[in-house]
Amino acid sequence: MSTETVDMRFADLDRWPTEGAVQAMLEGQMVAIAALQGQVATIASASEAAADRLRGGGRLVYAGAGTSGRVAIQDGVELTPTYNWPRERLVFLLAGGEGALLKSAEGAEDDADAARREVAAAGVGAGDVVIGVAASGRTPYTLAAIEAGVAAGALTVAVTNNAGAPLATAAAYAIVAVTGAELVAGSTRMKAGTAQKAALNLLSTTIMLRLGLVYRGMMVNMRISNDKLLGRARAMVADIAGVDAVTAAAALEAGGHDIKRAALIARGLDAPAAAALLDLHGADLRGALGALAHG
Repeated sequence: MSTETVDMRFADLDRWPTEGAVQAMLEGQMVAIAALQGQVATIASASEAAADRLRGGGRLVYAGAGTSGRVAIQDGVELTPTYNWPRERLVFLLAGGEGALLKSAEGAEDDADAARREVAAAGVGAGDVVIGVAASGRTPYTLAAIEAGVAAGALTVAVTNNAGAPLATAAAYAIVAVTGAELVAGSTRMKAGTAQKAALNLLSTTIMLRLGLVYRGMMVNMRISNDKLLGRARAMVADIAGVDAVTAAAALEAGGHDIKRAALIARGLDAPAAAALLDLHGADLRGALGALAHG
């Protein structure tokens, strides 16, 4: 596996001047991002397919072990505050359980039976999207989770750093960022982890785009959980509806702090009519505003 190979260019890295070592590591991070260039079409296709599944109310299921598992969970956790993605529509399968988030449980990655049990216990089905992340593409736990997802009829997406790996073969869509040998052999928290995080950023954000949770580059489905976000939400409503700050704030209150609903209220609808129009357009603000403009 290329991620486990010793790169002899860096065999004496520990003896290099510190600035030179940092520069080499930085260049490795840039290589990691560049490795995704050839995966754009796959990420786009996987995102569209995932959005189609999720429109029916399915869940995003993240599976992984070690560094890859923690990177996967970070991506999923951030969808709730950023896009108000319901927590009940997220499933996290991490080898070793939640404790492995804070304390290494590397041996758990070999427990394929545990993954199969956890997929079954979560009731994964045809409406769900299972995303398996593994640098090697061979991790038994992650591979078993993807295979169990396939058997359950779920849409499956692999994120890996080794071409031709079993994980990539098993999944319906395979995002393969071949990052090669790490500067510190086998330390996949470096290049491989960076590429995985970037790939997941692209995948999940594109899914949210296709689900209509972004409008004109704004997080219009954002969860308002503090004063900073309340101010941001008011500014969004003012911008979208073309109203002043006072009107935007009142609309946001009337809309129960739902930005999309508030934008329609600021444009003249009452709260029930705004909610009904959004429902009619599948919660897509652009469609609702278009219908409102054409009366």
